[in-house]
Amino acid sequence: MNYLIKAPKILNEKINLPASKSISNRVLILNSLCDHPDKIRNISVCDDTNVMRRALHGDNRKIDIGAAGTAMRFLTAYLSVKSGTWTISGTERMKNRPIKLLVDALKLSGAEIEYMEKEGFPPLQIKGQTLAGGHVYLDGGVSSQYISALLMIAPLMTNGLSLHLMGNVVSVPYIKLTIRLMQIFGVVVFEEGQTFTVPPQQYSAAGDFAVEPDWSAASYWYEMIALCKNEDARISLPGLLPDSLQGDASVAALFDRLGVKTTFTSSGVTLTKKEKETNSLLTFDFVSMPDMAQTAVVTCAMLGIPFRFNGLQSLKIKETDRLEALKIELGKFGYPITVYDGNVLVWNGQKSHSAQAPVVATYEDHRMAMAFAPVAICRQDGINISNPEVVSKSYPSYWEDLQKSGFSITSH
Repeated sequence: MNYLIKAPKILNEKINLPASKSISNRVLILNSLCDHPDKIRNISVCDDTNVMRRALHGDNRKIDIGAAGTAMRFLTAYLSVKSGTWTISGTERMKNRPIKLLVDALKLSGAEIEYMEKEGFPPLQIKGQTLAGGHVYLDGGVSSQYISALLMIAPLMTNGLSLHLMGNVVSVPYIKLTIRLMQIFGVVVFEEGQTFTVPPQQYSAAGDFAVEPDWSAASYWYEMIALCKNEDARISLPGLLPDSLQGDASVAALFDRLGVKTTFTSSGVTLTKKEKETNSLLTFDFVSMPDMAQTAVVTCAMLGIPFRFNGLQSLKIKETDRLEALKIELGKFGYPITVYDGNVLVWNGQKSHSAQAPVVATYEDHRMAMAFAPVAICRQDGINISNPEVVSKSYPSYWEDLQKSGFSITSH
């Protein structure tokens, strides 16, 4: 199925964003590690979080996490300390997303994990038990989710855990988010440079905890305001906090340069138009917020702003190889972008021939669909998005929210 999306002439709406998937998935794990779990309010209802809830609260020892990469990483660690024998698998794409670094680190801590098919990849068989812990060295440049997965189970290890990160560390705000949430659940983490030490401790329930709205979901509304030509465009996003736990809140500063003003109010955030700060080459390091890269790449191309974006190495092991996916799909619209060294995307501002009525492939990747949908604002004939249902992975109400804002959506 494809969606044909056409944009309204003016944007002026209040949008209730979904709860943060990143926070929801972490607090579900942390709450389950408490002796007396408490109720968590405003948990995300997206696919990735639903998978996590079923795995944590169900009785099935064979767990299928579908395309949920966060669930695969977090649950691999979590099940390693839960008594019993478990198997965990997912989609064909998941079976080709590497997990060896995490498995090796868990084995060094005493875990019993076997690969059921290809070495280094899911599916896995896990024999849960008490882990010894100790000193573990891990490449910090691959995925922060490996680091978060290890940190969250560290208090349950007999000797605790000293996690030494090697090289440049990616997605640091996500690691800080994990540590802050662990503290809310009563656990102390000591940081010294790139070493994180977690002594043996007990988690305690967080009490009345409510998950914030999702800043990564907000990024698509920033994109719409940036692309909208009407100077009176306005979007209100209730519940977003200036002191958010989420690293993706930095998207506000990035889009300030792209012509979007962020005003914090007592109820949340209001987005309005402002003068762009640049029409020349835009450089930015996405190492701390890689999930925002697709939104920024598409926005800059549509605004005609050349860019050189780096710090994108983790995009190759996401739901798809996002670097290649962006290269292919923007190429359909006449924007030839180049990938360098597996972590840099460049567009020099030149355009080439575009396809007639291009259809955006989504590669089973929710962020491809959501980053390209606002392009309808720039095209009189709208934009075609294939397999639009992928947005359920993180933002199930995305299409309904677009319609609420005046977009027309026709399936064909």
